[in-house]
Amino acid sequence: MDIESIKQTLLKLKQELESRLERTHRHIYHKDKPVSANFNEQIKEKENDELVMALEADGKEELSMINRALKRIEDGEYTECAVCGESIAEARLEAIPYADRCINCASKS
Repeated sequence: MDIESIKQTLLKLKQELESRLERTHRHIYHKDKPVSANFNEQIKEKENDELVMALEADGKEELSMINRALKRIEDGEYTECAVCGESIAEARLEAIPYADRCINCASKS
């Protein structure tokens, strides 16, 4: 397994996520226009804001997983399952480079 290649993939994902999170944060918290006077528009704006907030929360969680994976690479523990300590399959890490559990432990949670 090419750990350096996976590390580069994780760093690229991290950069993309940070950029997306910056945009979602700006969308939610730095609005330039006032709330619409139209009640139906207000409902749509609220629904859109809720969706963007959910995307932001998901992005933060994914970023956290990426940072943990990068730390595991630094510590030499990248291929070890965080739960049972067994090896995580190479194919799993290639598919989900921030996975921290083997397939058995992941399927239990």
